[in-house]
Amino acid sequence: MSATAEPAPAGLSYAHGTSRTPLLGDTIGQNLARAVAAWPDRDALVDIAAGTRWTYAEFGAAVEQLALGLLGSGVGKGDRVGIWAVNCAEWVLLQYATARVGAILVNVNPAYRSHELAYVLRQSGVSLLVATERHRTTDYRAMVDEVRGACPDLRAVHYIGDDASWGALLDAARSVGERELASREAELSCDDPVNIQYTSGTTGFPKGATLSHHNILNNGYWVGRTIGYGEQDRVCLPVPFYHCFGMVMGNLGATSHGACVVIPAPSFDPVATLQAVERERCTSLYGVPTMFIAELNLADFATYDLTSLRTGIMAGSPCPVEVMKRVVAEMHMAEVSICYGMTETSPVCVQTRMDDDLERRTGTVGRVLPHIEVKVVDPATGVTLPRGASGELCTRGYSVMLGYWNDPERTAEVIDSGRWMHTGDLAVMRDDGYVQIVGRIKDMIIRGGENVYPREIEEFLYGHPKIADVQVVGVPDERYGEVPLACVILRDPEDALTLAELRDFCEGRLARYKVPAGLRILESFPMTVSGKVRKVELRERFG
Repeated sequence: MSATAEPAPAGLSYAHGTSRTPLLGDTIGQNLARAVAAWPDRDALVDIAAGTRWTYAEFGAAVEQLALGLLGSGVGKGDRVGIWAVNCAEWVLLQYATARVGAILVNVNPAYRSHELAYVLRQSGVSLLVATERHRTTDYRAMVDEVRGACPDLRAVHYIGDDASWGALLDAARSVGERELASREAELSCDDPVNIQYTSGTTGFPKGATLSHHNILNNGYWVGRTIGYGEQDRVCLPVPFYHCFGMVMGNLGATSHGACVVIPAPSFDPVATLQAVERERCTSLYGVPTMFIAELNLADFATYDLTSLRTGIMAGSPCPVEVMKRVVAEMHMAEVSICYGMTETSPVCVQTRMDDDLERRTGTVGRVLPHIEVKVVDPATGVTLPRGASGELCTRGYSVMLGYWNDPERTAEVIDSGRWMHTGDLAVMRDDGYVQIVGRIKDMIIRGGENVYPREIEEFLYGHPKIADVQVVGVPDERYGEVPLACVILRDPEDALTLAELRDFCEGRLARYKVPAGLRILESFPMTVSGKVRKVELRERFG
């Protein structure tokens, strides 16, 4: 792979990923065209729930028809096209079709309710929206009808699952020709914006991270290259397309290497996921740790044939050691990779390698990817710290977003004058260049003047025989200001776990100020749609 992280001078927490392989300079449409030409007869996309299976030639043709439909519907270069849908083949088609016509795809979180939908549509100026009609108990059409009058730019809505509505979008292709599409594509640059993804908005309104072809195509390519993707790979994606994990690391990571995307279900289902791996002989599986935990905890887990797996990606939150051991041994994912990043960095800046040992896969989030820089700085001064010291992780390179859509002030809060993206995460860069995330700056607990990093406590508590999953948050305390609270999901719901029992487990093994002062037993954690635990909600609930 010819990629290394150059050592920093004088042991500073700085690393630069070098490579003899250059960045891709094409647009997403150009890159897909090369894949179609190279592997026309290989599977490109399988949507199990819909019974859809396309080769690269068929997928390329379907993307072109939809791109022509967008042109025929009056979608211009730079126009915003919204997608508010669960995982399905049409989501992927729209991702590539908007890229071919130079539109900007706006990802709308499927968990949003009407007031959040209205904000995103207005803030980004979406003119055409593609939406799921209904999923489980959510009526998307009713919510669109509710907000449509408050979104003056929105002129057309097409529904996946409504043959007449979706057909009308495809039929619009009749009014334009391939020459018009070729002419449009000739106007495009790889530096054009192609995607807006809204952050979770845990404080204030969501921010629209604006990403270019160059940002996300290269990031998907390098994530896939780092785990050895080729045309023989089949990538099972139970993670949401709405997020970079699905549409960049998944879809673009696959198509830029000629691999096949397998959609096991519209939203995460552990049974459907393992069935898809077995049926499609998937070689790679993605998920956040809680997804892998749910799959491993299925009563009939041992009956699934997962021997086709060799790799995959785990991201979103730290992986407990015991979970990683089982993923490698029982799911046959010996080359599984840990990725770290954020939407604003397209998303990945550091990643573990295929041959990394268990300690690096569970104790770190990897080392810098090629063509990217990372450093750890003093949050107060911005000075780069020595290796081994804790500070804020910053990253710079092709992957840093263009900015927040129509929000230069909030862009300036996170991207400094040197184009470094400030992640807000506390990290340590080790002597070997591997990065450890020790918490969020805002999640760090200050107990009586002592800095407490929740992840350290969580990692320790995973070793308790009764605990399946745990999140530690800081809650107010009159004496110490803040104290750690352990929120726990039990392996066996019939079991009981008391605070005294938990504290006894910690006695003599954790510093006293790190021992949880409180315990809450939960059935599940509040999650974002991308699978991250909403610690802010736990703090609000129990603080």
